[in-house]
Amino acid sequence: MSQLANKPSRFNSPKAVWIGGVLFTFLIAFLGYLLAQIPGFNQVGQLACAIIIAVFYRQLFGYPGTIRSGITFSSKWLLRTAIVLYGLKLNIDTVFSDGLGLLLRDMAVIVFAILLTIWLAKRFNADKTISLLLGVGTGVCGAAAIAAIAPIIKAKDEDTAISVGIIALVGTVFAITYTILRPFLPMDDIEYGMWVGISLHEIAHVALAGAPAGEDGLAIALLGKLGRVFLLVPLCFIFIFWMKRKDKDQETDASIEFPWFLVGFILLSILGSYVFGSIIPFPEALREFISALTTWLLTAAMVGLGLSVSLRDLRERALLPLAAMTITSILLSVFAYVSI
Repeated sequence: MSQLANKPSRFNSPKAVWIGGVLFTFLIAFLGYLLAQIPGFNQVGQLACAIIIAVFYRQLFGYPGTIRSGITFSSKWLLRTAIVLYGLKLNIDTVFSDGLGLLLRDMAVIVFAILLTIWLAKRFNADKTISLLLGVGTGVCGAAAIAAIAPIIKAKDEDTAISVGIIALVGTVFAITYTILRPFLPMDDIEYGMWVGISLHEIAHVALAGAPAGEDGLAIALLGKLGRVFLLVPLCFIFIFWMKRKDKDQETDASIEFPWFLVGFILLSILGSYVFGSIIPFPEALREFISALTTWLLTAAMVGLGLSVSLRDLRERALLPLAAMTITSILLSVFAYVSI
């Protein structure tokens, strides 16, 4: 009898625990999807809704430590897989052939957003890591940029989750504000689309705000955003160089895990731009399926990160970075408007 009692159950095996953790993140991701269907929350989006649910679960029930291995897998490996698949959204040929002018503006926007956020964070004595992640997310492409930069600068999971949640919520507010301002702005559809594409945070925010400009305006908005996504790769390598230099100067461990997922991102970008659809048949239904899969993987990964967030730390550490990012976003909108 005692031998049977001591025998490990197959439901308590490491594999079962791992599967349970992964499925748990997808369960909350699904709840986030359902919440995002409700009017009002549909403007926030599935990603932010899932993070909110994950954060509140953590505060009410604590961290589900028994399935930690699966949750950690989601927050790390599903996240990197999503970034790799995200490469299919980037059409390199379109960026180079039609968007070189926008690409120059995108470079200026990224530099402006990161440097201003860091400067304001110093003035406010705000948390440096969260502020840096928010600056990158504001300047480049929201959650995907934060997820790509976070392991390079050795950010904690909690800081990454906080930053992603803030960028999603603030970006949504700005996207809605843009649509409200659209009828009152002295801009044609193309100019408005350019403004949206080079200044808003996420691709979803660009799509939301760019829709009132019609097909041409939305197309130029998405093109401007694709240029910023394209610049994520060289930006990551700049941060790798900076971190190695910083660690060397401080005589600390300079070992930085090479972000191999960026190689996958570049490879899929090349395949999606020059191979799939032109040389190898690539049905639109398959492209849409992969796009949806990318969203679900990213959402499950963010759930894993959100479960590590403490609301007490959020209140203590995130308010000042939020203020710095909000000011940056406002000034970035003005800067982008003037540059058009």
